[in-house]
Amino acid sequence: MSHILLVEDDNAIATVVRAALEEEDFEITHCTSIAERDAALAAQKFAAMLTDIMLTDGDGIESLPSVQQAHSDMPIIILSAQNTLDTAVRATETGAFEYFPKPFDLEELVRAVVQAVASNAEASVDMDEPGDGLPLVGRSQAMQGVYRMITRVLRNDLTVLILGESGTGKELVAEAIHQLGHRKTGPFVAVNAAAIPADLIESELFGHEKGAFTGAVAQAIGKFEQANGGTLFLDEIGDMPLDAQTRLLRALQSGRIRRVGGRQEIAIDVRIVAATNRDLKPMIAAGSFREDLYYRLNVVPIELPPLRERRDDVEALVTHFLKLATTEGLPARQIDKPALKLLKQHDWPGNVRELRNAMYRLIVLARDENIDRASVSEILDQAIAPLSENNAGGFAPVLRAWLEVANPADGTVYHAAQAAFEKPLFEWALQRTDGNQLQASKMLGINRNTLRKRIVDLEIDPAIYARG
Repeated sequence: MSHILLVEDDNAIATVVRAALEEEDFEITHCTSIAERDAALAAQKFAAMLTDIMLTDGDGIESLPSVQQAHSDMPIIILSAQNTLDTAVRATETGAFEYFPKPFDLEELVRAVVQAVASNAEASVDMDEPGDGLPLVGRSQAMQGVYRMITRVLRNDLTVLILGESGTGKELVAEAIHQLGHRKTGPFVAVNAAAIPADLIESELFGHEKGAFTGAVAQAIGKFEQANGGTLFLDEIGDMPLDAQTRLLRALQSGRIRRVGGRQEIAIDVRIVAATNRDLKPMIAAGSFREDLYYRLNVVPIELPPLRERRDDVEALVTHFLKLATTEGLPARQIDKPALKLLKQHDWPGNVRELRNAMYRLIVLARDENIDRASVSEILDQAIAPLSENNAGGFAPVLRAWLEVANPADGTVYHAAQAAFEKPLFEWALQRTDGNQLQASKMLGINRNTLRKRIVDLEIDPAIYARG
């Protein structure tokens, strides 16, 4: 029977974890502090250790190096309620076998313990402390998943494909992967495929020789060579022309490039991170995106949630932007709770980028140090007004505009449109009724149980619309 050490000061969590592991025939020793942990490790050998970070007598991560030095063959799984990117990176940089933000999936935790014991992995540690100023903000469940995926690609060069709507922070994820990974001393070079004319994109990526085309008066080094030893971020990869896709695929497969108009092949050492706000699978079916390139890029997908699906992060983002603004010469401001509540209720179709711009406008236009609900309402009304003017022809133009942007795959159009229509409609009804589901269902003319079920299916949080 394998013996597991559980270091957890929350007795409720410890009880649940202990029961689940005992069902798998593990023997559990439970303690709540660093001192008790060290005493237990000195007394006997454990097949694995599960440890919280914030313990009764200190930080569980800071004290791990001595444990790893004395017990190098013991896999360590870290649990934490401090669900930030910084915490995820700290946990990963210890060389821990796995990191689980709370609340976690118990079955997944048990599987990880079974795998840890079976592998008896030896942790190899790079204890460089991550720097301050990590660019991603938020502790929601959705962002915890993003943080975990980032930490899994820091010590390797696997190609990453970042998916998400415009304004969700895809470039910030790419920068975090570079800045926190083993290529951080190399260059980070970003290319927006949508912003480069189709006839120039190959020259931009691979460079060109003098005289290669009209206007090529000198040799030019492309982005691949500029990023050598570091990371090349290919943003809006779905907008890359097919000819350039073919050359990109060849470069990724061979690790070599050839400048436009050149004959010599040049070896490159570049980590590729790509991103898109488009669904590439329908594009593959339509022949506008290469399937083999898609699979070459989509080694590790990281999907960034839109801001409307992580409203719990709005307050943290607002606080972040208020502080950031002061470093850029703007006046210090505060925001009251009614104003913050209104910001949380907004759908933010432009996502974090739109929220940032709105906050900067509020900071500049605020009449005093406090941003109130009336100021926020005015800003949001101004943002919505152009949409209303453009959609004066009724619902059909809105639907057509949505279809062009969302581009749902064949066979999913009806259900995708229904979900896209229902969610803002239900959120509007909840906002009008201060979160009262009975009144909202009467307003909509549907059964209350139907509304409740759809609220769950569409991941709507009624609590944020409640009066208060």
